Order: sequence, then C-alpha cells, then structure tokens
Amino acid sequence: MPTKKHRPTTPVRRFMTTLERPDVSSKRPEKALVRGMKRSGARDNKGQVSVRFRGGGHKRRYREIDFKRDKDMVPARIAAIEYDPNRSAHIALLHYADGEKRYIIAPSELREGDVVMSGTAIGARTRSGETLEVRSGYAFPLATIPVGTVVHNIELKPGSGGQLCRSAGSGAQLLAKEGKFATLRLPSGEMRLVYLGCRATVGVVSNLDHSNVTLGKAGRKRWLGRRPHVRGVVMSPRDHPHGGGEGKSPIGRKSPVSPTGKPTLGRKTRKKKHQSDKFIVRRRGAK
Repeated sequence: MPTKKHRPTTPVRRFMTTLERPDVSSKRPEKALVRGMKRSGARDNKGQVSVRFRGGGHKRRYREIDFKRDKDMVPARIAAIEYDPNRSAHIALLHYADGEKRYIIAPSELREGDVVMSGTAIGARTRSGETLEVRSGYAFPLATIPVGTVVHNIELKPGSGGQLCRSAGSGAQLLAKEGKFATLRLPSGEMRLVYLGCRATVGVVSNLDHSNVTLGKAGRKRWLGRRPHVRGVVMSPRDHPHGGGEGKSPIGRKSPVSPTGKPTLGRKTRKKKHQSDKFIVRRRGAK
C-alpha cells in the first residue's frame, strides 16, 4: 500500500502523505463484532491525569479481535480486509464454514477470498479435504512451525491470546527450538524464549507503509486523540521542575527530570529483577 503525496495547494498539503488502500473494504464493520468505547480522557480511577497530552479525537467503536485463534480444523474464508481505527494494522473478517464470523489481525499477503485455518499439527486434513500448511494467516503452536518462519500475534502463555508482534508491519523470526522453549527474534532485536505450546500466526502483519505516513498538520494529530505536547522549560515551576526563570532559561539541574521529578532521557526504568528476565536471551540494542 504505497503512500500518496498531494499537490502543495497549501503549506499543510506540501508535506502531507496518506495511504492508498485499494484492498481495504469500504463497507461498514460487522455489527455483531462491534461495541462502543468509553473514553477515559487519560485519567485514572481518581479522576487525575495519568497520561499527559491525551484527549479528544474522533469517536471510535471497538472491533472484537480473535487473538487466540482457537477454532481448530475449521476453514475460514476472508470476507473483507477492513480498516481498524484502534490499531495500526488492518483486520480481516473471517466467515467460518460453520457460519461463525470473527475478526483477526490481517497478515500482509492475504486478500479477500483467501482461506485460512488454525490447528495443532501441520499436514492434518479437515473433513472437507483442506490441509494445514505453513501459509500466511494459518495459526499453529510454535512446536509445529518450522525454524526460520516469520510469525506474528504470538502468545506469551498457552491459551492467553496473542500479545507480541501485533502492530503494522511487525513480525518475529523463529530461530530455534530447545526443550520446552522456542527462541524468537523480535522486531526490536531482542531474542526471547517462548513456550512451544504458545500459538502464533504465520506471516507479517499488514499495512507495512504505516510508518511512512506524514501527518502534515496538527489537526490530524488531534483526530488521533493527541493534544499539544508542551516543553517543561516553558511551564511554570508549579507545573514542571524545569519551569520558571526569567526569559529563556536552562533547566537548572544536572539532568532532565519528569514532571514528578524522576530522572529521564536515558534513565533505565525497567526493574533490575523483573520476572521475565529469565526468558530474555539477548536484550534489544545489545552488541
């Protein structure tokens, strides 16, 4: 899906780019798989702002996504590839042979009319004659997927539903299998152990050009629910530790800090003894 440039009729249009989506359906989403979303305004249960510079944005409805892919040995036809305002990836509407309908994260190579399935073993046959193969959109436990395959929507615990590699254009490579674990190389460069019983979907997530889009104007950022981001040095000392002073002044500290006074910009925030440390073979950025 290439990006589209516009004529520079205004300063805003000069650098703005949008995505061309010829394969994305323009029909309304499946009514039974859509529910309303309540806005929090980035506030916690006490009504205090927990995440700054969030709010507003276009009204959205949530599409219920099947992250578990646990409907085994039932072929499903892709009825439509749809836009989802709640994520960067596109979603695919599946019509199963038994009449059920579900949404999944759409892999990049799938098109309307293709057939996908999920199961526990590669090579198994359904009653109608379809065979489980290592093809884009098929979901299996990591134990049955060949080494070297690129996968997405990966579970961290068997049966918990996919949690890794769900954003646009992402995918992890299966590097090895040893004992109870499979070794995956994530898009960040991190190498991580995942249980062989965890499921994953073959292929790369759709909408590969999402990162190439230039918003071009502040209004498009507001449509996404992002309010203006203000520097701490231009605030008052009551609102930020960097604030105050006469005119344009430095931060007045040895290192930058967050609004609550904690060191930032390079400060490691991960716990030194995190429960998932034992599953990380190599951290991202490590040489």
